[in-house]
Amino acid sequence: MAHSKKTALKIGVLTFHRCINYGSYWQAKCLVEGLQARGHQAVILDHDSDRVNQAEWTCAFQPVLPTAVPKSDYPLYREKILKFFELFKTLPMSPRFSLDNPAEMEEYDLVVVGSDEVWNLTHPWFGRCPLFYGEGIRAQRLISYAASFGNYDATWGLEPDWAEKLRNFDMISVRDANSQAIINNALGFVPEMVLDPCLQFPITPDPRDNDAKLGKSYVAVYGHNFTESFIREIRQWAKRKQLPLISIGYRNDWADEQWLTADPHDFAQFMARAEAVATNFFHGCVFALRNARPFVCETTPYRQFKLQGLMAKIGGEKHLLPESTPSEVYDARLSEPVNPEILQKIEALRQTSNAYLDRALKLKELQPA
Repeated sequence: MAHSKKTALKIGVLTFHRCINYGSYWQAKCLVEGLQARGHQAVILDHDSDRVNQAEWTCAFQPVLPTAVPKSDYPLYREKILKFFELFKTLPMSPRFSLDNPAEMEEYDLVVVGSDEVWNLTHPWFGRCPLFYGEGIRAQRLISYAASFGNYDATWGLEPDWAEKLRNFDMISVRDANSQAIINNALGFVPEMVLDPCLQFPITPDPRDNDAKLGKSYVAVYGHNFTESFIREIRQWAKRKQLPLISIGYRNDWADEQWLTADPHDFAQFMARAEAVATNFFHGCVFALRNARPFVCETTPYRQFKLQGLMAKIGGEKHLLPESTPSEVYDARLSEPVNPEILQKIEALRQTSNAYLDRALKLKELQPA
């Protein structure tokens, strides 16, 4: 699709782009590259904060809390963190500015807020940060793409001050039903539901020589602090199938192997090649779906809205297994291919998500800078 120079917009993407988290890295990368592929000059807005960095790095060294981290894991997590730092340098970024002083940022034709839980007022370090609600952003227009309130419950309601800030958005889209309900209750309209960028746009990991590690068949374990019953079922199934369990990014002592130092590109390859995926993370499900891998997911209170929202949207509820799930259900979910209807629903959502972006990027008032 040819884009004339005249229509190229200067776009800033505002998200959590320096999180030591595979899903955060890929959703930022996928969204900015997806906008570039449409012929626009898109960059990630490089906000910076010592307080946030400190919190992020502290968490990255102890990522499985409340489970204690053995001292011997610190050098491994450190290696993982440094690999993330190297990859952050490769992302298309704006000049850096202070999170608390957006006046330092450049001007943009359009700023896209999202995806990730950018509106989660209870986020441990980004919560109640006005920038993500559009305050002080220097742009002609402001939209959200696949924004989420994370574990902030719709029944809590949105304080009028925060709701008022969201009225400054020209268009709003979210990625889960809980976020949809919050916007509807606060602003009086139902926002569009779109796909997470990792499902919407291509994921192309850098070529890596991981054959020594990934040349065999294995089950991917992604997440931490799983319940005893989930662990027991996964281990029994893997044993029957004679498949090793490899835990990526976090220590799970019940797995056969730990790969704590994997970077986001290793992660994308690892998920794509797995025989099956066992996870309790939102992006564990997203990457299983992206690669049409059989998977099971245990919901945690922190991630339940994101997970249930995604699965309800694509008809994948039966992949979310509550604690009393019988073994034969684990067996079916892990052994059978993903239902083609789920993949068709994702494709249909890709079309509606594209249509949302088409409308958002075509806004007549937009005059390229």
